[in-house]
Formats: sequence, C-alpha cells, structure tokens
Amino acid sequence: MTPGLIVICGPTATGKSSLALALAQRLGAPILSADSRQVYREFDIGTAKPSVTDHKQVPHYLIDICEPTETLTVADYQEQAQALITQFHTEGKTPLLVGGTGLYIRAIVEGLKIPRVPPQVELRSQLQSQGQAQIYQWLQQVDPQAAQKIHAHDQVRTLRALEVYYTTGIPLSAQQGRHPPAYPIFQIGLDISDVDQHTALIQQRTATMLAQGWLAEVQHLIATYGAELPLLETLGYQEMKAYLQQHTSLDTATTQTVLHTRQFAKRQRTWFRANSAIHWFDAADPNLLTRVWNDMQSLSGL
Repeated sequence: MTPGLIVICGPTATGKSSLALALAQRLGAPILSADSRQVYREFDIGTAKPSVTDHKQVPHYLIDICEPTETLTVADYQEQAQALITQFHTEGKTPLLVGGTGLYIRAIVEGLKIPRVPPQVELRSQLQSQGQAQIYQWLQQVDPQAAQKIHAHDQVRTLRALEVYYTTGIPLSAQQGRHPPAYPIFQIGLDISDVDQHTALIQQRTATMLAQGWLAEVQHLIATYGAELPLLETLGYQEMKAYLQQHTSLDTATTQTVLHTRQFAKRQRTWFRANSAIHWFDAADPNLLTRVWNDMQSLSGL
C-alpha cells in the first residue's frame, strides 16, 4: 500500500478530532494539525487542542510550534508539514491532516507555491493609511492579474499582494502556482445538516471550555502578553477578554462566542464545499467510523 495522506476537514465542532483519533489508532498513523491557532503555545483551551490523553494515544504534530508573539506564515506551516509528511512516508506511514483551516489544507493538498515574504508591519501601516480605494487602485496598476482575483473591498488580500510586490519587486500573481504532491490523498469532510443540532454542539463545547478554565487562560495571556496581543482578538478569546475587562457580562460573552462560532462555521462550510474532491459524511451518523473506513478502503488507493 502506497503511503499517502488522509485529510479530515469541515466546519468547527463537527467531531473531526474524535474521528481522527479513531482512524489514527486503526492505522497506527500520526496526526498533523491543520489549525492556524493550535500552532501557538499557551492558546490551549479556546483552540480545543488535543488533551494529554489524546497525545498518549496518538502522536500529534504541528501544535505548539510558535510563540504567541511570533507570526507563523502559511509558507512556514507548509514547509514544516511537508517535511513531516516526507518523514512519515519513509517510515511507511500515512499521516492524517486534521483541522478547519482551509488555507493550510490547500497549501498541502494542492502544493500551493507561496511567496516567502514575512509580514511587513511598517509597510502595511503606511499602505493602510492611504485607504482601501487608493491601495486597490495601486494593485490594479502593479499586479492586474492579482487584482482580478481580489475583491475591491478585501483589504487583507490587497495589502498582502502589495506587500509581496514592494518587497520582492515581482507581482504576487507571478509567484503563485500549484505543484500537487504525487502521493494519493483521500479527503474526508464532516458536517451536520441540522443547524439546531450543530448550534447545540457549539454551545456545549463553549460551556465545556469555560468549565475547563478558559477564563483563567485568557486572564493569564492578558497578564503575560498584554491585552493588545493580536491572538486575543480571535474567535472566543476576544469575547472572553471583553468580559474580563468588564465591557460585557459573561452571559453576553458566551452568547456572542456561540453566535460568532456559528458564523465562522458557515464560512468554513462555504470554503470546503467548493472542493469537489472531498468525500462528505454526516458527523451525526452513529455509524460514521464504519462508513468512513469502508469508503476510505474502497476509494482512497492508499
């Protein structure tokens, strides 16, 4: 059997980690995290990192590989993930790539060519001060191909394209491309069609995080790194920080976390559903593991 890659993706709170553990134990395979926040140390409870027990059952990688004050780029992640996959293939193992960060998964599955240009804070600040309309016009002048793919109001991608151009002198569009890996890949998507059922799972997970000491974690991060740490502006942490700073009640912070998680899940769903190579499964199916296992054996080529 040819070593390859098994991907488990989909919206948040659909049981990706549980399925991955079960499959990894059957296969004797390692798990590679594809979560853009689990790479940062000390952001544990709010990112639903694997527990100590999970680590003992199955080796997990690409977790806690970066300090909260550092920035791990997609290119950095891709480089480390590809190196690990190559290592496991030499050992005859097929790793599982598991998570909800679509760009991380695309970087590996499609072999995206990513310019290795780190964030240029001062340059970005100067560009932002000019306003989105102006910098998008500049992008149309220096990289019209990139501008065609970027919405006129998408400041994040506009800034990135200009950042790459002004740093390297080469348009972003000329540096992009794909080089898909030669090994077989089987992509599994998990989702829950019942919106109310999914919302209940999100509510339950949020309550569990709070019971595990999430507020203490956020308080520690604020005390250690300051309230302006960018990671504290991400999903869940921003809402809990608002409560700890007495800007809102805990009930409101919790309700907002659930709402924003639902909205995030909707965006993830849209992203992953655009990939026709993903084999979708109902996360609420009591026979999920059996169905996934049977399909994987018959269709994956692994």
